Amino acid sequence: MVTKTIAQLFDLKGKTALVTGGAMGIGKGIAERLGEAGANVVIADINPEQGQKTVAELKAKTVKSAFIQVDIRKTAEIENAVDFTVKTFGGLDILVNNAGIFPFMPILNMTEDFWDKVLDTNLKSAFFFAQKAAKIMVENKKGGRIINVASIDALHPTGNLTAYDSSKGGLVMMTKAIALELGKSGINVNAIAPGGIQTPGAQQGTLTMMQASGLKPEDFEAMGKAFTARIPLGRQGDPDDIATVALFLASDASRYITGETIVVDGGYLLS
Repeated sequence: MVTKTIAQLFDLKGKTALVTGGAMGIGKGIAERLGEAGANVVIADINPEQGQKTVAELKAKTVKSAFIQVDIRKTAEIENAVDFTVKTFGGLDILVNNAGIFPFMPILNMTEDFWDKVLDTNLKSAFFFAQKAAKIMVENKKGGRIINVASIDALHPTGNLTAYDSSKGGLVMMTKAIALELGKSGINVNAIAPGGIQTPGAQQGTLTMMQASGLKPEDFEAMGKAFTARIPLGRQGDPDDIATVALFLASDASRYITGETIVVDGGYLLS
């Protein structure tokens, strides 16, 4: 095998990436890093205003990019998003399953509709995106990368997040199962498990959801302080802390890694 330089290992020119939930936060950070490495980027998100804004920012940086509005709970829209990507850029080499929700809800208050919404959004959608993308990758016979954004809650529960934790735990095992099947086709499948990540709107969104579930603002504030106090590196993460790991997993630098989950939490789980 010819040894590549560091620049060559991380060169994604000619490749196309589809990033779900790429309009804001972690997804946007991933889209920016993949674009910086030379990839064409498709943002699939339910928010058209923010999605178009992110695409405009990417294009201003000379990244070839496009946006498609998607409700990831609908399999027909998932298939359409993948078809749009192939039609726009001629293929699909990297799928990042990033979109998800994290609503707090005490187990005794949880309804069937709530459970189904969380699992459909966080786990079912990731499977059908991966299935559709894998079919394209297998057909093109060029291999590919599938990256699932899980959570440290897949490994250790936070509390009042049973549906979310279940969805992310399922995503970690799904990553292993799909990696086992797709390895023979040269498709690497891995996951990232972020810890606490500061994203635009995340704090307010979390507060709103906690209030809806009956938890008080002071409970939210106390939980946040306690969480940060347990992080050995002394801070919560930012989207680029996850994006750089996604870039590694999308690149040839990770060519012999599959079925793994990389924890990116500043050491939180150590404590």
